[in-house]
Order: sequence, then C-alpha cells, then structure tokens
Amino acid sequence: MESLFQKLDCLMLNVTNLEAAITFYRDKLGLPLAWRTETAAAFQVGESELVINEGELREPETDIMVQSAAEAADRIVEAGGSIVVGPFDIKIGKCVVAADPFGNRLVLLDSTKGLLKTDENGFVID
Repeated sequence: MESLFQKLDCLMLNVTNLEAAITFYRDKLGLPLAWRTETAAAFQVGESELVINEGELREPETDIMVQSAAEAADRIVEAGGSIVVGPFDIKIGKCVVAADPFGNRLVLLDSTKGLLKTDENGFVID
C-alpha cells in the first residue's frame, strides 16, 4: 500500500514579535528564510519548514504534505478517522483537518496550485 503522507511540510509556531523571531531563527540560529508575509515567516529545515506566525494564538501545528487533500480525507475516513474541517482552498492548493481514531489532529495539505512565489526580500507575492 502506498503511503498517504509524502513528507512533514511544516511545524507552525506562534510568536509575539515577528521581527524578533526572524532575528532569532535566521540570524542567531542560521535557518534560511524561505518566505514571509506581514504576519508570518518560514525557514527552511531540510525539505520541511518551520513557520512562525504572529497574531491569533493557537496550538502548535504540524502540517503533512499529501498528493491530494480530498483523497486523503476519504482515505482517513475509510481507515476509521474523521474530518474536522474541509477540504478547503489554501493559497498553494487544498487543506483538510482530520483526526485519527485517537483524537490527534492531522493537518493535511497539497500543493496542487503550486508553491508560494516570493520577491528578492522573501516576501510572498501574488
């Protein structure tokens, strides 16, 4: 059977000061900046990203890349899990928030619309 999960896409953390967090992760820890917006930034960690978000506080989140969020939702339900939210559109494709039979949330996304485009300073454009 083919694995549903392709890779861990990102770990998303909350920060109270985006600029201070960029200084910490990029300048002091040496993580390369992958992209940024006015309220978030991502750093490359191997094939994955560490995403920091300033604003609405929520639990840390791990996003998992799949081929198709809609097909992943069906497969999760068939396997005994459930759908919490979605599938819904995101900038790069579709996302679904699922739960395994043990109550763990699984944020599954695809990149069917393509990856984020950035300018020379790393800001997301479009």
